[in-house]
Amino acid sequence: MNKDASPLASDFRDAIPTADRKTGDRIWIYPRQPQGRFYRWRSWVAWILLAILAVGPFIKINGAPLLMMNIPARKFALFGQVFWPQDLYIFALLLLTIFVMIVLFTAVFGRVWCGWLCPQTIFMEMVFRKIEYGLEGDAHEQRALDAAPWTRAKWIKKGAKHAIFFGLSFLIGNWLLTYIIGIDAWWALVTDNPMRHLQGLAAMIGFSLLFYGIFARFREQACTFICPYGRFQSVLLDNDSIVVAYDHRRGEPQQRFRKDQPYEARKAAGIGDCINCRLCVEVCPTGIDIRNGTQMECVNCTACIDACDGVMDRLSFPRGLIRYASQRNISEGLRFRVTARMVIYSTILLLLSGVLVVILATRSNVETQLLRAPGALFTELPDNEIGNIYMVKIANKTMRDIPLALSIEWPDGAHIRTSEPEIRAARDGITQTAVVLAAPRMLFKHGNLPIAVGVYQDGQRIRTLKVNLIGPQTT
Repeated sequence: MNKDASPLASDFRDAIPTADRKTGDRIWIYPRQPQGRFYRWRSWVAWILLAILAVGPFIKINGAPLLMMNIPARKFALFGQVFWPQDLYIFALLLLTIFVMIVLFTAVFGRVWCGWLCPQTIFMEMVFRKIEYGLEGDAHEQRALDAAPWTRAKWIKKGAKHAIFFGLSFLIGNWLLTYIIGIDAWWALVTDNPMRHLQGLAAMIGFSLLFYGIFARFREQACTFICPYGRFQSVLLDNDSIVVAYDHRRGEPQQRFRKDQPYEARKAAGIGDCINCRLCVEVCPTGIDIRNGTQMECVNCTACIDACDGVMDRLSFPRGLIRYASQRNISEGLRFRVTARMVIYSTILLLLSGVLVVILATRSNVETQLLRAPGALFTELPDNEIGNIYMVKIANKTMRDIPLALSIEWPDGAHIRTSEPEIRAARDGITQTAVVLAAPRMLFKHGNLPIAVGVYQDGQRIRTLKVNLIGPQTT
């Protein structure tokens, strides 16, 4: 907090607002329902993201899902591209790129991810909290309901809320499962006899209970206790980062509004614009007072901006007492500027993105390996030839069968003995078959023979594999 600010509690960083300072017991948060332009914009963003989540499993590109993370099968799909364990380095590069992107956006825009895009915030504030407002009313009604004795009406309201919460958690858990196993496998699973999948059903119920517990009880503590991002941001923000901030130079000193004191007279008397109505605190889903400055618990949800702007409008005061701004903008009145750190992060992000694009553009859809068959050295064949048995392992990353052919590139005289003229690589899977690589005995001068095997698709060579045949030493 800036030294010019006048916080309500000077030791606000010594304790979290959701815990009693004496006993350590949890203080339940009853945030007022936000209203305002930012809340409407955030609602639209949330509905769009939820719509994408809903239709995502049905979208397929080239026969592959838009997004699938099948960890048990070690198979992933992203925008129609299928990735196998052989592509682990691509995922490592992708995660590194995403990490740098988060670092850049946090350095420039603070926790804009938390307030606008984080699934925890979207589900909590735009789904579960809205259901709660609809069933139990606004903050004061919820507080009164919790304090009231258990009557039939209270049982109905509480029972309906928690039943909807669990049902919604079960539905969301099932829908997230479609992003793991695919919509077709999920549909076959849920339409089958559940007695055949008791273990999976128990796991889904357990996940739903966890999901329900987070949004029915744990709530904002997932952001303040579990998520490391709030602590991580402390090393990323600087005086030029744009965050949700209180303009202490304009708002201090605070004084209650008087109808007989116009805005001009209030300013002439040296009184700040903040009337200490505490609406910014009452709408905060994590219970903080934004007037104390940037805090770890702030998720940049903009509820305090909407609440403060509403008060300013009613009093005919200028908006922006709480707004998106940097500390330098508030303290020195300077506009946003590009810093050296932003340039460095942007350069690294562009380089990583460029490398990732090149790798994806040049990535082969077919991976082929030649592996010596276990327990076999060499076999003497007719016509004075020596043969080695090899296993051909083909990973087809596309959603269509691909015919492949093998041919010896060098040395002359070596050839492939196989019963089939071509190998049909099955779609979206791994195909294995055995082949015999043979060569005249006279070529094995030192007990081994390096050869090159070409892999052809539609007459075009897509890869060359090099192996060493084993044979008897010749003089």
